[in-house]
Amino acid sequence: MEETKAPQIPPFVPVMTIERFAQMSGLEEGVIQGHIRRGYLPTIKLGRYRVINLSLLQMQCLEEGDWS
Repeated sequence: MEETKAPQIPPFVPVMTIERFAQMSGLEEGVIQGHIRRGYLPTIKLGRYRVINLSLLQMQCLEEGDWS
């Protein structure tokens, strides 16, 4: 019998509100909103709130970075 591997879902996905992300990054909320609209920042919707998916953002940065 072959085992099917389901995707591994972490027990906790780190997310941050847009307001808090703006404070931590030093950018204005309007700039953050623009990055979200353009698809530069990954977000997920939790109820009526949209939050930044820090785990996916970190993964994207590691994949795109020049680490050589």
